[in-house]
Amino acid sequence: MSTYTAPRTNFGQPPPGYVPGLGRGAVGFTTRSDIGPARPAAGVDAPPGFQGGAPGAAQQGEKKNYGDSNFDKFSGFNENLFGGGKLDKEDIEADKIYAAIDRRMDSKRKVRREIRVKKELEEYRKKRPKIQEEFRDLKRELSGLSEADWESIPEPLDYSRRNRKKASRIQTFTPVPDKILRQAGLGAGQSQYARGMATPVSGMMTPAGWSTPTGFMTPGAQRSGWATPAGWQTPSGVGLRAGWATPAGYSTPAGYQTPGYATPNSGRKDLTQLGRARDKMLGIKLDRVADSVTGQTVIDPKGYLTDLNSSVKVQSSSDLQDIKKARLLLKSVIMTNPKHGPGWIAAARLEQETGKLIAARNLIMKGCDICPKCDDVWLEAAKMHDKAGAKAILAKAIRFVPTSKKIWLSACKYEEAIEGKKAVLRRALELIPHSVDLWKAAVELENPDDARIMLSRAVELVPTSVELWIALARLETYKNARKVLNRARKAIPTEPQIWITAAKLEEANENYQNVDTIIGKAVQSLAAHQVVIDRESWLQEAEKAERSQSKITCQAIVRTTIGIGIDEQDSKMTWLNDAEHYQSKGSVETTRAIYAHLLAQFPGKRKIWEKAAQFERQYGDSKTLDALLGKAVHYCPKAEVLWLMWAKEKWVSGDVDGARDILQRAFAANTDSEEVWVAAVKLEVENKEFTRARGLLNKARKRAGTERIWMKSAALERRLGNLKFCQELLNEGVNIYPGFDKLWMMLGQLHAGKGDKNASRKSYKQGVKKCPKSTSLWLCYANLEMDERQYAKARSLLETARMKIPKDAQLWLAAVRVEERAGNRKVAKQLMAKALQECSKSGILWSHAIATDPPPARKSRSYDALKRCEDDPHVFMAVAKLFWLDGKQRKARNWFNRATTVNPNLGDAWAWFYRFEKDHGRKSKIQRVLKKCIEAEPTHGARWCTVSKDVSNAGLKTEEILTLVEKALPRDLFAVE
Repeated sequence: MSTYTAPRTNFGQPPPGYVPGLGRGAVGFTTRSDIGPARPAAGVDAPPGFQGGAPGAAQQGEKKNYGDSNFDKFSGFNENLFGGGKLDKEDIEADKIYAAIDRRMDSKRKVRREIRVKKELEEYRKKRPKIQEEFRDLKRELSGLSEADWESIPEPLDYSRRNRKKASRIQTFTPVPDKILRQAGLGAGQSQYARGMATPVSGMMTPAGWSTPTGFMTPGAQRSGWATPAGWQTPSGVGLRAGWATPAGYSTPAGYQTPGYATPNSGRKDLTQLGRARDKMLGIKLDRVADSVTGQTVIDPKGYLTDLNSSVKVQSSSDLQDIKKARLLLKSVIMTNPKHGPGWIAAARLEQETGKLIAARNLIMKGCDICPKCDDVWLEAAKMHDKAGAKAILAKAIRFVPTSKKIWLSACKYEEAIEGKKAVLRRALELIPHSVDLWKAAVELENPDDARIMLSRAVELVPTSVELWIALARLETYKNARKVLNRARKAIPTEPQIWITAAKLEEANENYQNVDTIIGKAVQSLAAHQVVIDRESWLQEAEKAERSQSKITCQAIVRTTIGIGIDEQDSKMTWLNDAEHYQSKGSVETTRAIYAHLLAQFPGKRKIWEKAAQFERQYGDSKTLDALLGKAVHYCPKAEVLWLMWAKEKWVSGDVDGARDILQRAFAANTDSEEVWVAAVKLEVENKEFTRARGLLNKARKRAGTERIWMKSAALERRLGNLKFCQELLNEGVNIYPGFDKLWMMLGQLHAGKGDKNASRKSYKQGVKKCPKSTSLWLCYANLEMDERQYAKARSLLETARMKIPKDAQLWLAAVRVEERAGNRKVAKQLMAKALQECSKSGILWSHAIATDPPPARKSRSYDALKRCEDDPHVFMAVAKLFWLDGKQRKARNWFNRATTVNPNLGDAWAWFYRFEKDHGRKSKIQRVLKKCIEAEPTHGARWCTVSKDVSNAGLKTEEILTLVEKALPRDLFAVE
């Protein structure tokens, strides 16, 4: 193999404008040789003021090419134009500014970035779940194993011996470091260690500052070793015995290390020195927490350890430097401006925080001498001393600042006896008679009679204080209080609180007729004195009056001020929003007053009466609700809803005769009204008056004659067992109203109940021809075929129904269930995929998909369902079941609450929620769910309707139906219906 290398030929400097590789076209890339060094020398063609990085480059006159041939549109010049520029203070400041901006922008984006990363991680975990999550259901099944099953599990085989045998056959070699070999060689023959000494002499260096008393120098150590007398000591205080034993890296107390000594396990630390250092540090801390009183040091024998822990701890040298800088800075402040009180306070607090209480006291007292007119300095000095010292300091401060109310109030706090406090405050009032705070503090210490006398003097000296006037009025009798408030109104004519207090005074003395007069005069007087009447602030005052149990005053304020500044066309919506706002805050009387004003202004608005009735039903009693509904039907006699609400409230309260009377009046006001007829029939049925109900329905069929009346008539006969008459009514009804699907469904169910499947099938067939857009009718027809195991017929019916009613989620779900009952799982999955594409926002489809998926895939499926269906109770119910299955009871309860809140009419959600609380909740929570379900009165849901519409369950209450539905629920949470 040839190793010949051709010699390099030096062609000298290239001509100007020469580009390597240009002739052969090799210019499509850039290498390090093309770019050049990081800091090239400045050439002749460099910009003015540019200096290169290499010294002397400018003198050499090296030329750089800054022509067009050396310029690239993407990367610019190949040369570094400003690589050799000098970095001045402005550049440093600009770099700091840009760095601060970058940090600020990064902090703004931090929250969004963390949220995005969290979402991405959650999505990744849902797509690729952990192995423990996939086997969670299998692990849960292990809880049902018996002891015999556990014993029958075979023991795992031990394969470690086999692995050890394989490992022993393989010879492994680990190379030994050269250092160990060299040391082994020295130890074998070349002894470079002196007798009794574990540190080699050759190449030994003594660290800086290490010296022996005699100038350590022992020639010929390799031959004879060192003879160090016992007890020899270095100047740093480390005691060494005969023969050195310095371990590698051993640190002496003075901070010296012995580098390079390879003498392991031969060193010995001096524990005596460590103990001395510990005692010294403890002494320093004890000196810091010491309290100097009368020239002696006093330490709490029980709490000194706590004081040691609570003192300022200097964690590092940087903290110590910061304290020194702060001390120098504050010293500069008090030296340059000694009359500046806050500087003395800050300097004293710094010393106090660092544990130097004596220095802090001396410093603050010096500040008191230099700034005797600054009350804050005196107060800070009092805080740093004990009670006796603080009293002396404040007494001295009063001589310099006698008009400082802060010093007088602080001096009052240090007095223990009530008489002492009174004496201090009375002396302060002699010097500062116009201070409201001093008067308030003095009045609080007096009994009612003395307080009344003091307040009488106070309002003479401080006539502009509203608090003093109101306090005096509260202590006076009714007549004197009215006089006091009249004087206060004259002294402060622009203060609304005086007028409101006067109204509360009249209400407390049961002069209710004067309350509205006072509030009306208040608004007029304030407007005359150029006071802006703010509607929102007055409504807040009404809310405060309600909280102080002044209901009449609250209502008067609302009536007088609620219309201020409101346009007539916007008044209705504005007042409704006000009512909702204060109702959400729990201000019942304020909301009631707003509704009363609304109804007075708009008595013919039915929706306002409905909202007011709902409010009274929730917060009022039966009397107020009955009176309100009586007024409602008087002003809105054509509103059937108000009549029915009034009749229902009478029936719920047990007054059946009253409910009948109301319905008779409703008949008179609304002739042949279907709603009133149905309500009257329901009232009789609920009270087991079936004969009267049948008579009402006969009259209703003749006079009202609606399809709903015919349906109620057939339902009543079916409930009473008169199936023959029921069938006659249904046959007559479908002839009169062929487009009403419920009559066809009842007729088909009646035939099916008798066992006549052909007649039932014929009824459904005629029904779907007359009502091709009725989903419920198609589903009844398909369910009949499925019960007969005619899956092909049911499949064709549902396909026809989907053609008639496209994008109907219930039809798609029925088709999927047909395939599942037929055992075609693959076809069912395909249909479910098509259904989710066509009805992507259907909650019943997503919930069924979650139930039929394998357990590891349910979480990801539920995540997709929540993205598509944001407020669907079926999806919420499925998610709650997932958390229930995982044992997360709190989250499951929250999702059940969301499901029942979004759609309280869904009975299935209430049934599952009731089952959950029975399994995991307390009695209070079970009763809470039961109460809410009774208030909601649900009527929808597949399982709920199956129980509630059963003839044998007719007449049951909501609580009884809920119990039956809960018992019928499967134990498997995701069992397919």
